Amino acid sequence: MKIMVTGGAGFIGSNFILYMMREHPDYQIVNFDKLTYAGNLRNLESVQDNPNYSFIKGDICDRDLLFDTVKDVDVVVHLAAESHVDRSIMDASPFVLTNVLGTMVLLDAALKYGKRFHHVSTDEVYGALGLDDPGFNEQTPYDPRNPYSACKAGSDHLVRSYFHTHELPITISNCSNNYGAYQFPEKVIPLFLSNLKEGKKVPLYGVGAQIRDWIYVDDHCHGIDMILHKGKIGETYCLGGKDSEITNKELTTKILELCGKDESSIEYVKDRAGHDARYSIDYTKAKNELGWEPQVNLEDGLRMTKEWYDANQDWVDEIKSGDYEKYYNKQYVQREQD
Repeated sequence: MKIMVTGGAGFIGSNFILYMMREHPDYQIVNFDKLTYAGNLRNLESVQDNPNYSFIKGDICDRDLLFDTVKDVDVVVHLAAESHVDRSIMDASPFVLTNVLGTMVLLDAALKYGKRFHHVSTDEVYGALGLDDPGFNEQTPYDPRNPYSACKAGSDHLVRSYFHTHELPITISNCSNNYGAYQFPEKVIPLFLSNLKEGKKVPLYGVGAQIRDWIYVDDHCHGIDMILHKGKIGETYCLGGKDSEITNKELTTKILELCGKDESSIEYVKDRAGHDARYSIDYTKAKNELGWEPQVNLEDGLRMTKEWYDANQDWVDEIKSGDYEKYYNKQYVQREQD
């Protein structure tokens, strides 16, 4: 099998490529990535000389290059996306361009050449849950509440429309919050680990009451692998974490304990606009139809994540660019001052 992975230099994308090359060494992987601020080819140094791996620098909105690439593969796994909610609140335009229009161009290419298409999405398209509501599942109505999730919902609908209208062989997965190695330190877990290691405080929105479901990235990669090999065409599969539903404050406390810090290291900042109260995933369908379920609980996953970041401080230092510092100051430091 020859698989094209869009966004393969990003957090989930690079973990997915490493996972697939480890589990399926005879497969060929084409990494198609624009290399935005969150894309880093250092993530893939261990496979860059493997003859079954290749990299193409490109934008999924570049129709000519995209079509030339898609025609030579068997399967497209679409991970390329602008994915950070806070950035989408600041400026939604790149999210619409990449997540909606880019997905449409990619679908057109897959349709022209008759390729299998797997679309990786998020639980955020379903909106927010109350404390006693059951978890999101494949039948939950869409109710996105921020520009990022609205754009991902739009891309989900486009993918599904190409199946119903054109009979394009598609599958979709909606996952909960990912964490693990190679995650850009604007996201909460690597951000907190990095700050604490540098002796800084960690910025916690509001009082940290929001609840999230966390999936270790290798569990997510395994889920995508299972969908590619066992998933039913036209179907959606929800992928969630192992006993990993927790408030942001509880998550912060776990990270503080891992780092030998106490709550004096928390800096409470003004809450984010439209901050969803709770996400939770019911992965029963994936378990019953694919035989998939997460293997890594939150405590073990956090420990392994901290160990990776401790062992790869040079990676963290290198990607904390001037662009990241500007974003961090705007998003968090100004909120503290407000």
